[in-house]
Amino acid sequence: MHSQSFCLCLGRAGSSRLSKALIIFAREPVPGLVKTRLARDVGEQVAAELYAAMLDDVLEKVALLVDVRLLVFWATKEGQFPFFPAIPRLEMFEQHGADLGERMANAFAAAFGEGIQECCIIGSDLPDLPLEFVRQAFHMLEEETTDAVLGPCSDGGYYLLGMRRLCSRLFEDVPWSTSLVLETSLERCREAGLNVGLLPEWHDIDTIEDLRRLALSSGETSRTRDLLQHMPAIFHTVTTSGAFS
Repeated sequence: MHSQSFCLCLGRAGSSRLSKALIIFAREPVPGLVKTRLARDVGEQVAAELYAAMLDDVLEKVALLVDVRLLVFWATKEGQFPFFPAIPRLEMFEQHGADLGERMANAFAAAFGEGIQECCIIGSDLPDLPLEFVRQAFHMLEEETTDAVLGPCSDGGYYLLGMRRLCSRLFEDVPWSTSLVLETSLERCREAGLNVGLLPEWHDIDTIEDLRRLALSSGETSRTRDLLQHMPAIFHTVTTSGAFS
């Protein structure tokens, strides 16, 4: 399936009537290109398989948001999308930009340029993210007193960003992939005079410890958790390395 350009009017029939959009940032699950931190412990092939399962879980979950356009912005070197769940409502677009901040800013700009009034973005490594958090973000953005919404991650980043209008300053001079992302983003919001709403703290999957937490959690069954249960070698590797001791 070939990617679409930033012209969102090429999306699914009827979707342009919706005023809300959820952007999902994703990558093609190729070994060596996804979850590189995790791959150092479990290997590139296993990391890619886990990422594919996480992406599947995320997309299947957000498909329950019936009043929201689902815009998957995909990073791939080939310009095609050989892997994605068969969910009819997904609209596929290619990411553009020199770094993560620029790619996110461009995705938001594309959505707002087509008349979207409330827009949120999440990553694809959140297999157990409560869907209620996403709904809560959109509810907060409906309030005129809220300009932006952030979902804090336990590692100092954020799992969700929502806005009612594009503020490019939020994506400038941010130390991406560090524990300072959330702190810096909140400072950018203050600089821009934005009123920010905060969601409950959550966690993405970046490390062995994150995998262990997911495997031991009592949440709903997911493809990712099922895959972990059939990969005892992962936990053997972790035990050997001492990470779980």
